[in-house]
Amino acid sequence: MPLLIDLKPGEKVIINGAVIENAGTNTKIRVHNEANILRQKEIIGSEDIATPSSRVYYCLQCAYIFQDKRDYYLGLFEGFLDDYVAACPSALGIASDIRNAVTSGHYYKALKTSRKLLKHEADVLTELEATSEQLRDTIDAAEMKSEE
Repeated sequence: MPLLIDLKPGEKVIINGAVIENAGTNTKIRVHNEANILRQKEIIGSEDIATPSSRVYYCLQCAYIFQDKRDYYLGLFEGFLDDYVAACPSALGIASDIRNAVTSGHYYKALKTSRKLLKHEADVLTELEATSEQLRDTIDAAEMKSEE
């Protein structure tokens, strides 16, 4: 069954490594054969890989799109994922799901699952920020008390 992609004006899509941009009004593209496709909203640019989970996602994205460099990007992916889990063991289940998809050759599924890793990282950082704020408040209160 063909895949129908709706592209808004200016929206980009990558199909088998080729970046295609809609230069006009809304456009529909019908893909009749198997192809590696990523819509603009699914793409992380190299300038956006500032966090450990975004490095994992970016490497999977490149492994999915650039089949001729897949082994290179999967090697990087493994190292980045290992580093993430070592620093944040609570992500072990997500990491396992991602690795299982990669091992099975389901790179798009691995990429989708790695979005959970991006969310996990954001949640952990939010929780860490809240805890840090509480700690600062506690220290400030203790300092005020000791000054009295």
